[in-house]
Amino acid sequence: MDFEHTYTKEQEQFRKEVRTWLEANVPEKMKMPLDEDDFTEEMYLFWREKHKEMAARGWLFPTLPKQYGGGGLSPELAIVLTDELSRFRAQGPFTIDFITPAILVWATEEQKQKFLVPILKGEKIAWQKFTEPKSGSDLASYQSSAVKDGDDWIMNGSNVFVSGNPADRPDYLYGPMLTDRDAPRHRNLGYFLIPAQAPGVTIRKMNLVSGSGQNFVFMDNVRVPGDHLIGGDHQGWQVAMTSSEKEHGGEGSIFRSEGPIENLVSYVQERRRQGVSPGGNLVLQQKIAEAHIEERIADVLNKRTAWMYHAGQEINWEGANTQFYSRESGLRQVGRVRDVMGMYALLGTGDQLAPHGGRQEVNQRTSFILQHGAGSLNIAKVVIARRIGISRTRERAAATPMTAGRTAAATE
Repeated sequence: MDFEHTYTKEQEQFRKEVRTWLEANVPEKMKMPLDEDDFTEEMYLFWREKHKEMAARGWLFPTLPKQYGGGGLSPELAIVLTDELSRFRAQGPFTIDFITPAILVWATEEQKQKFLVPILKGEKIAWQKFTEPKSGSDLASYQSSAVKDGDDWIMNGSNVFVSGNPADRPDYLYGPMLTDRDAPRHRNLGYFLIPAQAPGVTIRKMNLVSGSGQNFVFMDNVRVPGDHLIGGDHQGWQVAMTSSEKEHGGEGSIFRSEGPIENLVSYVQERRRQGVSPGGNLVLQQKIAEAHIEERIADVLNKRTAWMYHAGQEINWEGANTQFYSRESGLRQVGRVRDVMGMYALLGTGDQLAPHGGRQEVNQRTSFILQHGAGSLNIAKVVIARRIGISRTRERAAATPMTAGRTAAATE
């Protein structure tokens, strides 16, 4: 199979436009550091403003609808944009973007103008708050509560492992809240956009091996206006599943990042030029070949899902299967990197002997998080089993912006 992609004349012209703009607007010192903990306040402020410029060009959320501030770009142009932004180490949106599908599918037009437009224009930032201290993957057992008080809601509860850049300050926290303790599971939640700067909201960084890109969230009698509820006050599970559909791989990816495996191959080539050849070991040769093959398989699975999504097809098990494969494969890949590179794989960004500036060490620390993000691997297995019909229960994919007209009723 030929994995090389041939770009059209239109794509190459667009690539030149993007590259020219990046070279003229992003100084070297503002490019994304290899380790997110090296991301400074100066970088944060720079990119907050730069994101507004990118949004005006349609480059911040390139494939989302133009009418709300997205780029409205085709997947063919979006892949070129993503490629150039990645190569240039440009900072992507600070919003953890599992909120836009939920708003597009479930929000009123007034709510789309109020919440979605500022997010897509880079004016507001939103983080996802799903995991609670006592229930990580079991979202249906949510205990953080929202109690009706006139036209408002009073929020109490806490969350852990809320993803967000270490230098970031969100405007909204989005996710489900328990609105009816007497209602059955899946019918007892509401889904809210909670002002993160409201009195009673506390956000604290979590100091983890992987870095400080995770946060605690505490809510103590936080008053939230009624129009911050997305969907009905008993539809929170359904709205959350639209968010989760994207988080579980339901949109796929048309872009393959030049990541750890590309670096591994170049490392072996460079060592050979230095007279040392890890690749001369037949066992290590096999590991490098396996790593390269797995990387390509994940790429093909992601592209298939992305094609289905942009073609408006209902994605049943394909997205969850792609994400599950990528997560398990990622853990195998970092093991192969350690086998081939040895202790060099553990040298950080501050060590002069670190290959590729320490990229591999950062990847070693952060890769295991993929086994827990978006629910545990067991949750991924349950989703796949239910959708291919080998579980005690069956389920369909949640409504997405591409399929809402056909599947919204099925998820209610």
